[in-house]
Amino acid sequence: MNRLALDMPVVGECTVGDCAYNAHHSCQARAITVGAGIHPGCDTFLAATPHSRDAGRHAGVGACKVAACEHNEDYECGAQQIAVGRDGDGACCLTFRRRAPVQPDSRERKRAAD
Repeated sequence: MNRLALDMPVVGECTVGDCAYNAHHSCQARAITVGAGIHPGCDTFLAATPHSRDAGRHAGVGACKVAACEHNEDYECGAQQIAVGRDGDGACCLTFRRRAPVQPDSRERKRAAD
């Protein structure tokens, strides 16, 4: 089997105990995908009796589809690590922070006023 090593943020903690990938508050998936447009849900969440053995690893964040997050850099997560927790019936990224709106510079404001 070929192995691929990537630099990506880790899932530092996952408190969603009914996810199949959770073992002792640690995500054992190789990587997760976050988001579906504006909601920072964990797309890798699988509601099932946890079956993953504790492999002594932490999942990485392979992709983030929430462009409005301040950590999102070209659909990849730029945070050092994330936390995942309960959100209704699923799981979501608790590290999500809405990106501040871009303010037009003074020249653009002046042009808009003219």
